[in-house]
Amino acid sequence: MSRTKRDIIPYLFLVIPVLIYIIWVIAPMFYTFYLSLTNWNGLTTPEFIGFKNYTKLFNDKVFYISLINNLKWLGVFITVPVALGLGLAMMLNTAIPGEKFFKMTFYMPMVLAMVVSGLIWGWMYHPKGGLINTVIVSAGVMAKGPGWLSDRDIVLWSIIIVAIWRQVGYVMVLYLAGLKSINPQLLEAATVDGANRWQVFWGIILPLLTPVTVIVLVISVIDSLRAFDLVSVMTRGGPANASSVLANFMYIESFNNYKMGYGAAIAVILFLISLSFIALYLWRVMQDEMEY
Repeated sequence: MSRTKRDIIPYLFLVIPVLIYIIWVIAPMFYTFYLSLTNWNGLTTPEFIGFKNYTKLFNDKVFYISLINNLKWLGVFITVPVALGLGLAMMLNTAIPGEKFFKMTFYMPMVLAMVVSGLIWGWMYHPKGGLINTVIVSAGVMAKGPGWLSDRDIVLWSIIIVAIWRQVGYVMVLYLAGLKSINPQLLEAATVDGANRWQVFWGIILPLLTPVTVIVLVISVIDSLRAFDLVSVMTRGGPANASSVLANFMYIESFNNYKMGYGAAIAVILFLISLSFIALYLWRVMQDEMEY
């Protein structure tokens, strides 16, 4: 076989995966952008209307509520699960009794489907027969438990708690993998030099975990921006859009109100927001590679 043919063979193996990616990812992405410029109910022929959907969107109160809720979700998701996951990883990285049991217990929520998690916590949040309010009333903390999913002031935070409950175990596993890659001799040398545990953590462990932290933050950002399942199962964006997020808003406009073009415009905005964070991550990775 000639050298030219040998050079072509690896690219031939990429033909089918690339075609699949173009058909199922790239083409729908461009088609969604086209639909965002149309008035379409999903049944008739799309009517081209230019940027009217975007004009309407930026004057829609529900859009801004959903966007702010996504930003709140994002702010919590890149802080609380990351801190808790790192703390659990540090604790479980040492030999303690029941180490494997605790790892399995903390990671188990991640194994459950989002829908299942939403249903379980929906029962727990039930205002009368739910586990949480039953414990609160039984303990005498309150005469009547709050309406976790019916109170506009707390409904979003109630759902975010469920998301945190699932995310912490995943973050913990990522940090555990990062901690296993750290050379123990570095930590021992720092201890011999007189550094305490806090100094070892801030001066050695945390800097060496930077690549893992970047991955965790990117995953957390993407997960927070595409939050949909829990909201859809637990509240469908209610009450009065108090828990609405962009993905749920897009779904309701597209498949409940049959405004496919308007829903596509929401999808494009959500895509652009996600793309900005992904581009920032890729830029950071490329900068690190250029340094080395």
